[in-house]
Amino acid sequence: MSTTEPTTRGVAALDFAGLTTLRATDPGAIARSWAARARRPLLGADGRMLLVAADHPARGALGVRGDATAMASRADLLRRLATALSRPGVDGVLGTPDVLDDLLLMGALEDKVAIGSMNRGGLQGASFELDDRFTGHTAAEIVARGIDGGKMLTRIDLQDPASAATLEASARAVTELAAHGTMAMVEPFWSTRRDGKVVNLLDPDSTIRSITVASGLGATSAYTWLKLPVVDDLERVMDATTLPSLLLGGDPQGDPRDTYASWGRSLAIPQVRGLVVGRALLYPPDGDVAAAVDIAAGLVHGGGA
Repeated sequence: MSTTEPTTRGVAALDFAGLTTLRATDPGAIARSWAARARRPLLGADGRMLLVAADHPARGALGVRGDATAMASRADLLRRLATALSRPGVDGVLGTPDVLDDLLLMGALEDKVAIGSMNRGGLQGASFELDDRFTGHTAAEIVARGIDGGKMLTRIDLQDPASAATLEASARAVTELAAHGTMAMVEPFWSTRRDGKVVNLLDPDSTIRSITVASGLGATSAYTWLKLPVVDDLERVMDATTLPSLLLGGDPQGDPRDTYASWGRSLAIPQVRGLVVGRALLYPPDGDVAAAVDIAAGLVHGGGA
């Protein structure tokens, strides 16, 4: 990789050593590349969106199925992301600054939606896990770099005082992003601790409560989207909001065909505008990222399996 911004895209542009060299010798290349990036509308003509998520590592969440360090190799993760972003129907990516900057320097974010992950301070398994502090993208940086939106994890545990600070910070981020006409993607969960471990409550009533709280955050809801889990009785759950919503893929378990069928049924609900999927697409059981992504893209944009 040269010390100027790469012009090639995707897997072919991945020179792992070159990325480090460029970061060390010309850090200003990142700001220049954001300024020069070709952007696209948030939604395509069909009003739907498929995003690939890659913000798990910043919370120390590296596991996929039985492999506790599946996401530990950055070169491997970038190859998988580049493959996913090269497939038709993939609209963009959700990631932390380090991941988005790598993809940017590879040329993989041209004409793609880029969503910045704002709060990664609640590290997986930590005593302070529910203290979801904002340690990633700021609203000001998102606006300055032309990033298309900001996502915030907002877990609510009525027994944990840290939830109050998380709610306040999320509300502030919603307000600041909306002031610049930029999407705020709120990912709420009603949560609790069981045997010292944080558990998100994924029953319909708990999900509804999380939606109603998240929908009211910030001074305006004009640019607020929700990122929600696929749960039982989803039509009743989605009746709790008029906000456009993307469904998350979650931690992949079981037969992928069952997961795809569940996504397909969910996408028929009017408030559901698409999917945000990470590990289920990037680390499929058979290793074929392109095939998994193509199935999801077909479900979101029509003509899927």
